Amino acid sequence: MNENSVTFIGLDTSKLKISVAVADGERNGEVRFFGDISSEPPSVASMVNKLSKRGTKLHFCYEAGPTGYGLYRQIIELGHDCVVVAPSLVPKRAGDRVKTNRRDAVSLARLHRAGELTAVWEAIRDLVRAREAANSALKQALTPKKCAS
Repeated sequence: MNENSVTFIGLDTSKLKISVAVADGERNGEVRFFGDISSEPPSVASMVNKLSKRGTKLHFCYEAGPTGYGLYRQIIELGHDCVVVAPSLVPKRAGDRVKTNRRDAVSLARLHRAGELTAVWEAIRDLVRAREAANSALKQALTPKKCAS
């Protein structure tokens, strides 16, 4: 693969393990399950090194949750892109009720490649802007108006 190609990696995280799926950068490229790894930092570093040997640019994503941002910081320090996704904003198909780590990882990789995921940072920024706009509107509504005499 050439250096300009991109690979999207979806991670379904839990306290003990991470399920990894890989989506090739082409629009109809293959999406496949890579495997399960331990959530320990050395295992994550090993997985990132294996994937980066292909010579592609790596874009990781995973859902925000109890595992926090340690994984995000580790991937960024290893020199790759990573996005933490708001779970409530992940598009779900109607009737898709069967949840497995494998399916979730594959779905995240596919959606990340399609640009359908909203990062938590973006969601928080939008929430802060909405709050500031509401506070501004409230201040204007409560400010006594001067009458023209």
